[in-house]
Amino acid sequence: MRPGTRVADAILRLLSRDWAGLAIALLPATAGAWCVTLGTGWRILGGVLCAVALALALGSLRHLMHVARVRVRYPPPGRMVDVGGYRMHILAEGDAGPRSTVVWMPGGHAGGYAMYRLHALGRERTRSVLVDRPGSGWSDPGPFPRTTAAEAVELLMALEQAGEKGPYVFVGHSFGGLLMANAARRRPDLVAGLVLLDPTPPDVVAFGPSLPALRHAVRDQTALALRHLFGLHALVSRNEARSLEEPTQVLAVIETRTKANCAAASILRELSPDGITRDGWQTVVHDGELGSLPLLLVAPRDLTGGDEIFDAVDDPAESARVRHFFLTVRERFLAASSAARRVYTPEGTGHDFPDRVPEFVVQVVGSLLDERGPGAPDPF
Repeated sequence: MRPGTRVADAILRLLSRDWAGLAIALLPATAGAWCVTLGTGWRILGGVLCAVALALALGSLRHLMHVARVRVRYPPPGRMVDVGGYRMHILAEGDAGPRSTVVWMPGGHAGGYAMYRLHALGRERTRSVLVDRPGSGWSDPGPFPRTTAAEAVELLMALEQAGEKGPYVFVGHSFGGLLMANAARRRPDLVAGLVLLDPTPPDVVAFGPSLPALRHAVRDQTALALRHLFGLHALVSRNEARSLEEPTQVLAVIETRTKANCAAASILRELSPDGITRDGWQTVVHDGELGSLPLLLVAPRDLTGGDEIFDAVDDPAESARVRHFFLTVRERFLAASSAARRVYTPEGTGHDFPDRVPEFVVQVVGSLLDERGPGAPDPF
């Protein structure tokens, strides 16, 4: 690991602790007190540094009070399980019966509650499980650096520690799809099927055009952690306050703790050319590595919702090449298993289709559950 990477991890590890703002405030306070002792010429600078320290300390105290209120108002709805010195949160509901248990994983580095609508629909048909990656939702931060490979192992350990029984159907959206494919590669004996919802293709990172959203993701998450650490939380309007019992709104409040931003900043470093070179061997699921595991690749037929990427390319020929690249690169996941199939999402939907058409997603997952049920013929 490069020295710069170790330093970055150490900084993120510190910032992931909600009390870190008070520790940081001690630095200008100490420097200010020292300046005051040097004499008249230094006292103004010392006063400024002490004022900065006071502002940082007050902001940090505001954040700590906010965290305390959130803890009381929104306790974990599921179980906290130990995965080796830190805890992960799992919400498991419904009766599996003869069917496989479904485990959902959202995109980005969001907590499991981001897929609550799918979970609520799915638990009516089988046992449904939401898992918070370390740092997200109610889970503890976990060790740094965060990597997809490590989180695949943590996911499997958390399910075991929670007493859940496979074989599972793993369902993952976007970056969560890459995680679920990694978990399936490691323990195919625990997996009855894999449903990838427009998963993140590593080829996009390694060989694709530079994407500002990915290029700035680590910086933006780190900046957001600093804002939260010093009490600069987003103001909540009255209308938003009335909807704070909605799962996605609850998750947004829960993840104002700095651990969420720091964990995301750490793992999103994988989504860069340097990161995929460093971690690719453990992150990428290569052709044929899933054997004959039933795999459904669910993604839009076209590039709806990606206009901001293509509009940034002025040259028509280059724009056409970029479009072709994005249309074809996601299909690579079909080569991971000899029992893979393609499912197109409803017309007019884009990458965010799990939020827009949750009933469709649950129907697709249900079709795989029916095919893999006891006594069902093997459709592959």
